[in-house]
Amino acid sequence: MAVGRCDFPIMPEIPGIRLGTACAGIKQNVRDDLLVFEMAEHGSCAAVFTQNAFCAAPVLVARQHLTAAPRWLLINSGNANAGTGKQGLQDAFATCEELARLTGGSTERVLPFSTGVIGMPLPIDKIAAALPEAVRNLHSGHWDKAARAIMTTDTFPKGVTKTLELDGRTITFNGIAKGAGMIQPNMATMLSFIATDAKIGRDLLQQCLARAAELSFNRITVDGDTSTNDALVVMASGLSEAPEILPDSEHYTGFAEALLEVCKSLAEAIVRDGEGATKLMRIVVEEAQSDEEAVRVAKTIAHSPLVKTAFFASDPNWGRILAAVGRAGVDNMVLENIRIFLDDVCIVREGGRADDYTEEAGQAVMDREEIRVTVKLGRGDARQEVLTCDFSYDYVKINAEYRT
Repeated sequence: MAVGRCDFPIMPEIPGIRLGTACAGIKQNVRDDLLVFEMAEHGSCAAVFTQNAFCAAPVLVARQHLTAAPRWLLINSGNANAGTGKQGLQDAFATCEELARLTGGSTERVLPFSTGVIGMPLPIDKIAAALPEAVRNLHSGHWDKAARAIMTTDTFPKGVTKTLELDGRTITFNGIAKGAGMIQPNMATMLSFIATDAKIGRDLLQQCLARAAELSFNRITVDGDTSTNDALVVMASGLSEAPEILPDSEHYTGFAEALLEVCKSLAEAIVRDGEGATKLMRIVVEEAQSDEEAVRVAKTIAHSPLVKTAFFASDPNWGRILAAVGRAGVDNMVLENIRIFLDDVCIVREGGRADDYTEEAGQAVMDREEIRVTVKLGRGDARQEVLTCDFSYDYVKINAEYRT
């Protein structure tokens, strides 16, 4: 079940970017589970990866290959190739070698990515058998197929497209993502791949991506778990007729904001598809002393199982939100200055329940599918927002039966 309507958009073709899918039968044989991206020569590639110390073998290999001007991405779903030791590394390299052999490229220019069950050997024979079909299927219009091929517990394919006009010329962005559980700030069990035809150098693209990731994917949480496999990649083919993106320019500002919007849209789609989710909550913290403080308070609320289960039950149990704010680690908090709102309904003021608050007003908000929680700390001017969802019975069921 997804929160809100999440239709897959019509994705335009991006010059210099092709996608091919195939069914390797890694965990199921119903749909494609293998995806190959190909980018034209002389493009740029940037990526950010999980901060989990037990990062998966493909993450280690992709980090190593990122400096070698990547041209191909190889993604499989159904198996994470994580917690697989030296054999996992050998298998990740082997899949890169096989794709390089098929395309006539070099192994170092392939970035591998995997998602699925942790601790199981990667079935490289199945992947090798299906790769020729994925390469034969390379086409610039296969965005819907690509989004479906990387799904695991997702209930819908996630995609976004955006255009940017620079000096009368168009830059196009297409992005896809997967993720529904094991989602926590600092990246998560999510994969996201964004392509653009912009002309931009690798270092500058990496700078734009790091900022966009911090303000989008690192501002979401489903269950507080940081995965072993997450990655966010941007490929820029450089084939647009728009001017090159250069540092400290008006064009750079526009490009950076457009990339951020794409990342925010994909990140929100992941929360809307949180495992078992029935509600989307925007946790907004205002009047903090710093962005870091605002994020800390917002994440404390968003991670609280008691808060999340109350929202699933549509129970206006505002004391759970109050308690989360109180344990967020804010030094010298002045309780009388704090105000907390459910949408526009003030629930806490001057250190306790707001005098004009009524259970009926709180209930009316909690019955909604999308809810904003606003905390005003009364300490400064910083503001940050974190997206999360509720915890339902289905979340437990999905994760209890994940390997069956």
